[in-house]
Amino acid sequence: MRAVVVHDESYGDLLRSWRQRRRVSQLDLAIEAGVSARHISFLETGRARPSRAMVLKLAEELEVPLRHRNRLLVSAGFAPIYAERAVRAPEMHIVRQALDRILAGHEPYPALVVDAAWNLVAANQAAGMFMDGVPAELLAEPVNVMRLSLHPDAMGGRLLNLAEVRAHLLHRLRRQAEASGDGHLAELHDELASYTYPGVDLNVAHVPGPGDILLPLRVAAGDRVLSMFTTIATFGTPMDVTVSELAIETFWPADEETAATFR
Repeated sequence: MRAVVVHDESYGDLLRSWRQRRRVSQLDLAIEAGVSARHISFLETGRARPSRAMVLKLAEELEVPLRHRNRLLVSAGFAPIYAERAVRAPEMHIVRQALDRILAGHEPYPALVVDAAWNLVAANQAAGMFMDGVPAELLAEPVNVMRLSLHPDAMGGRLLNLAEVRAHLLHRLRRQAEASGDGHLAELHDELASYTYPGVDLNVAHVPGPGDILLPLRVAAGDRVLSMFTTIATFGTPMDVTVSELAIETFWPADEETAATFR
């Protein structure tokens, strides 16, 4: 379990920050939490001190990630309650078992597991296609899946619909950074947005047609074009910081030709 870092920040400032990030008024938060708007105001200004139950109640209403709920607890003078275990810790065997079965069960199609920073945690054999021909420096630990997806020397150089996929991934990453308050994600977004692709018009906008269902990833693979879409799954009732931040991304063939190639 990682050591908890105590941040020199007030509970009121953190509460206000999360409330504003969620675009919730003091009155709306008070109604949802069953307290008065005046009490919320007093908590934010430091005129009132919350109980541990109130810290957790407001964090739940604001959908604060578990990692930041620990910070809220510490700032209010309480011990953190959510552990952060390594994926390979012995007590995490049920989580690893579930991940391994999902990854193996998705063969022959690619599937991978990432953490909150989009660093690769695990992958099945088919996901090796995303690493083929990628420079060693991009495969140094921790391998970042977003970086692999858009770097011009990795998948970014093989995506035939790069402009559309890039716009979608950057939007997702920006929204995730805003929702989580994670400065590292904001830095990653800025890095990916700075990549250049000579000869590629990044301003091309995809206009959905009547036959469109999903935006596929169209990847050049030798003389073939692989067309895929993805789904993302998370654990439904996490009580551990690490588990709460894991996401399983599975890739599915968008046409029969792609399915046949994987088979």
